[in-house]
Amino acid sequence: MGAWIALTLLVIAGLALLLRADAGSIAGFDPSDFAIAVACVALLIFLVSSIAGSYRGRTGHAVRDLLTWTLMALLLVGGYSYREELFSFGHRVVGELLPPGTVLRSGEAQIEGERSVRIRRRPDGHFIAKTQVNGVSLVMLIDTGASTVVLKPADAQRLGIDVDRLKYTVPVQTANGTTYAAHVRLRTLTLGPISLNDVEALVAKPGTLKENLLGMSFLSRLRSYEFTTDMLTLRS
Repeated sequence: MGAWIALTLLVIAGLALLLRADAGSIAGFDPSDFAIAVACVALLIFLVSSIAGSYRGRTGHAVRDLLTWTLMALLLVGGYSYREELFSFGHRVVGELLPPGTVLRSGEAQIEGERSVRIRRRPDGHFIAKTQVNGVSLVMLIDTGASTVVLKPADAQRLGIDVDRLKYTVPVQTANGTTYAAHVRLRTLTLGPISLNDVEALVAKPGTLKENLLGMSFLSRLRSYEFTTDMLTLRS
């Protein structure tokens, strides 16, 4: 019976399409819109009648399957509605499981073309980041008090910099007093999806720096950076 009703509706839809040249309307709808609506109703009736036929004599099974599909539909709609919160929760869980310094892509809504990452605080309260400098992996301590990126001599050598020929003439204030560093420029500095070219940096004198510093010559070129209780978010 359902198949015949669906076929009748399809015929009505076809007639509505034939009337497209007319300036009039059908039940307040444009003939083409009316035809599409009727065709959709016909398809729905056909599907429902087919499914009902397959469950004939199995009412309990039909009700159980209907409830299952309804629950799945509600879960999908709910998941889509709260997708931002779920992404944020997922990033938080992953951030707790991965080692400090691991760069995570931000799950927050982004403006067009924006790249953002999140970094979890280290147990000692500092933020460290695993970066790529001129294609070489380096771990850096994020330091907003450092005016530039500062490299240890050993890591500068890994980048192909001849530290013996550098001129250590730039005064640098440290916790132990004033020391001197040499000015260099980094071809690329990459942090997750964020990559900057031609970054100003310093190479510290041997024995004066325990960790590489990711300072303001990199951070100030970002769109923003934001510290929360235990996460740092950077946006370019």
